[in-house]
Amino acid sequence: MRPGPAGGAVQLTARDEVDRLVEAWRRERPDLDVAPLEVLSRVSRLARHLDRARRVAFAEHGLETWAFDVLAALRRSGPPYQLSPGRLMTRTLVTSGTMTNRIDRMEQARLVTRQPDPDDRRGVLVTLTDEGRRRVDAALEDLLARERRILSSLSEPERGRLADLLRRVVTPFDADAADPGA
Repeated sequence: MRPGPAGGAVQLTARDEVDRLVEAWRRERPDLDVAPLEVLSRVSRLARHLDRARRVAFAEHGLETWAFDVLAALRRSGPPYQLSPGRLMTRTLVTSGTMTNRIDRMEQARLVTRQPDPDDRRGVLVTLTDEGRRRVDAALEDLLARERRILSSLSEPERGRLADLLRRVVTPFDADAADPGA
């Protein structure tokens, strides 16, 4: 138990690896404020667990993470589920050569097609096929089930508070990434 608001006690949850890591640093380097580790080491560990869950969910549907990202960008674009390679590059943060290679591989797997852009004679549009849509939808459903399990120890209000807090931490980084002069 530790002191909580209004003098009440707050029940501590089970100790985790980060507790042990922080305790060791406090013992070995009492001159340092290691409090950021209590949050960010857990975020880092959670990110590794989430990455593993994503890879497993996508693999069960014959997708790599990068393929899911491209297919999901197309799916989120709405009917007719098509974007230019340039828009896909912007949404997935990859280079032109990387995107060309990814489109080629997904076209070979019949997950997308390339069609001439009716508004730009030199351009093409990448379109999600029915198979691509089926796979991305199934992979998303699987991923969301896994993510719900990851968050199952939190109540809905706690998940909302955590989302709000993480948004406050992440927003400045997103703003910097959106500003090409930064």
